Amino acid sequence: MLSELQTQAYHRDGYVQVPQFFSAEEIQILYQVATDESVGKNSFDLNDQDGKKTKLTLWFHAGDDSFGLMSRCARMVGSVQDLLGPGEVCHFHSKVMQKAPRIGGAWEWHQDYGYWYKNGFLYPEAMISVMVALTDATIENGCLQVLKGTHKMQRFEHAFAGEQQGADMDFVQEAEKVSELVYCELKAGDALFFHPNILHRSEANLSDTARWSVISAYNLAFNKPFREKNDSCITPVSVVPDEAILTSGKRMVEQVDFLLKEKEITLQVK
Repeated sequence: MLSELQTQAYHRDGYVQVPQFFSAEEIQILYQVATDESVGKNSFDLNDQDGKKTKLTLWFHAGDDSFGLMSRCARMVGSVQDLLGPGEVCHFHSKVMQKAPRIGGAWEWHQDYGYWYKNGFLYPEAMISVMVALTDATIENGCLQVLKGTHKMQRFEHAFAGEQQGADMDFVQEAEKVSELVYCELKAGDALFFHPNILHRSEANLSDTARWSVISAYNLAFNKPFREKNDSCITPVSVVPDEAILTSGKRMVEQVDFLLKEKEITLQVK
């Protein structure tokens, strides 16, 4: 679980990095699953404003495959519980982010709650994202950037920028004047817990190394959205032991509720 200092850092800064949250052996398994055909054939591209593409695969229910066990393991759910406080932890969705060398696109400045607000969630404080690095994330290959403490500014309006939604740049530019820009460089196996209202982005991958990560988003069961039809976000997680990723013989992604690109665009328009 997280230390008191790590919990304090999250609430103060809007994010906290936890080194070696998953072991090298666990990451090897997760990366193998991420590169499996079942992930690739269910992925889609989102173009940035320069036309570069970032590929992602997104699903809702956490199953018994390796990624489902990652999202449901005791250390993950317990850490989320530490940061969100009382309530039943639910798995909203997970996604594999695939930023290819030289061609992987940027993500514009945004807040996750800028999207989730449109799904009808009322309480951003009951939500969180956890990024797990499957490969090293560096400044050169487009690691996540955050504006420290901007979660306390609450939600900004979001509009389309390319095929993505970005935060109102007038507000972002004002936030940049008073907030520290932090490059969240991660080693494979590190985890980044971040608040749904923190402003974050990533630049295009112009390096020769890929940047792969998996992000699981969580919600407390009482925060029932009135526009979201998928019930994963209000279904309490069935927690599994931490060793489940290593001991389970199931490696492939089994989820059947993958999000398709046309549905993603529809969700962002709502």
